[in-house]
Amino acid sequence: MDYFNELSRFLEQSQTDSLKTAHFADQFEGLKVKLSFGKGNPARVTWIAFLAEGQTITNGIYPFYLYYKKQNILILAYGLSETIPPAISWKSADQVKISTYFKKKDLGKPARYGASLVFKVYDPAKLDRTEVEGDLAEIILIYRQAVGQKPVPTKRKINTKVAFDYKAFQKSITSCNLHINPNFTLRFITSLLAKPFVILTGLSGSGKTKLALAFSKWLCESENQICLVAVGADWTNREPLLGYPNALEQGKYVKPDSGVLDLLLMAGKNPRKPYFLILDEMNLSHVERYFADFLSAMESGEHIRLHSGQSDMLDGVPAKIKLPKNLFIIGTVNIDETTYMFSPKVLDRANVIEFRVIKEEMEHFLSLDCTLSLDTLAGSGAVMAGDFMEIALMNVTESKHKPFIVNVLMSFFESLQHAGAEFGYRSAAEILRFAAIASKISPQWPVNEIIDAAIIQKLLPKVHGSRRKLEPVLRAIGTLCAKDGGKMDDYFNAKIPFSDLEEVYYPVTLEKLGRMYRSLVDNGFTSFAEA
Repeated sequence: MDYFNELSRFLEQSQTDSLKTAHFADQFEGLKVKLSFGKGNPARVTWIAFLAEGQTITNGIYPFYLYYKKQNILILAYGLSETIPPAISWKSADQVKISTYFKKKDLGKPARYGASLVFKVYDPAKLDRTEVEGDLAEIILIYRQAVGQKPVPTKRKINTKVAFDYKAFQKSITSCNLHINPNFTLRFITSLLAKPFVILTGLSGSGKTKLALAFSKWLCESENQICLVAVGADWTNREPLLGYPNALEQGKYVKPDSGVLDLLLMAGKNPRKPYFLILDEMNLSHVERYFADFLSAMESGEHIRLHSGQSDMLDGVPAKIKLPKNLFIIGTVNIDETTYMFSPKVLDRANVIEFRVIKEEMEHFLSLDCTLSLDTLAGSGAVMAGDFMEIALMNVTESKHKPFIVNVLMSFFESLQHAGAEFGYRSAAEILRFAAIASKISPQWPVNEIIDAAIIQKLLPKVHGSRRKLEPVLRAIGTLCAKDGGKMDDYFNAKIPFSDLEEVYYPVTLEKLGRMYRSLVDNGFTSFAEA
């Protein structure tokens, strides 16, 4: 069940002089519901509160809808009692007070409840059912954790599953001062759904780890679903990730301090929830050494053997384990003299997304409050996790754009083949899947932009070599990216700017090709990764 209809009736009655509340439900998902339109006279602020056992309006905390008539805004708030300071606090609440919000928005002074904390603000005329249901389910989940209440059994089916919407994540990160291009966010999320292994590369300090953490915190209902691991420069085998059987003490298994093995075991027990393994600076050591078992298991689907004990379990650890389908691996990469390059084996199994910071984005960032608090995102999108998992597990490669995409891929295949960098069946299948997922989560995403993202994430990362080998190949690929192929030499040699090219089909790819080409000329060698 949902509360949208009740909330709509509440807002309608708030515009009248009626103070009656008996016709509203007094229970919702095991919580007591209290409403008020005023006592004796219509109130300037009408409200709905959801109360757990032991919590009251005058002494406690509670999710709180507040309709401010003068300002005509509806606020879903972390409610705090005014009469008596509450004995417990909102553990996950790191939001502004309503009074502070009013001041920032130049709304005057709130008539009441200024000490409560803003969770979400709505325009009553533009309420969206899915958004309302998701937000209420989210704050109730946070509330239960704060008051230590377990879900209350109910005979009615409670619908807490909400359709996944990547735009909701974009709105959430913007509100906590993490500013990332929406198209980049869409590429990242689509890549995760298409294949649960994404590598984020690019400029140090450009937000790679922040994006990985922000999305995982936003989608997961618990911190236990996330494992952030700083890769060590001395990792030469899998032990930092999977541990090892204790050779000195029979029957014992040494789990890694990183928590990765515990994450894998937990994910296997909860297949409907997403789990995230974030490998920070994963190329500080040779990835092919410490990550080999993962790379093999990703494609084969076979088990990873952990030990050869006589019993299936050794100190609580099974003899072998499969990579759970609900495990999403995100690696961040910095390129400098202390790091190692990736082999084709790694690149072929991932979507590689490059972070770039442009002038306009830096100016925008510097003009804003740079304070960043990812804790405010915790669990905000958890109600969408179920649908996210359903999309991730879909076996789809078909889309309305498939015939066009196939023709484009064949053109790029022929050009890359000349450099010995042609792609195989795996890459082709994953690009078709990427396009199918893209069309599902963002039907309005133009097909040229989808292809642009797929090419730069799946095909270009493997292109590297000498000038003699690559110069004609980069030129050939470049002519496929724009209608104005005759100007490609002038663009590559920096004689004309990007803006002078006519009808560029794949701008992100072409801009990258230009940088790779100029690096090739300057250094005699080029690769996708840039220091």
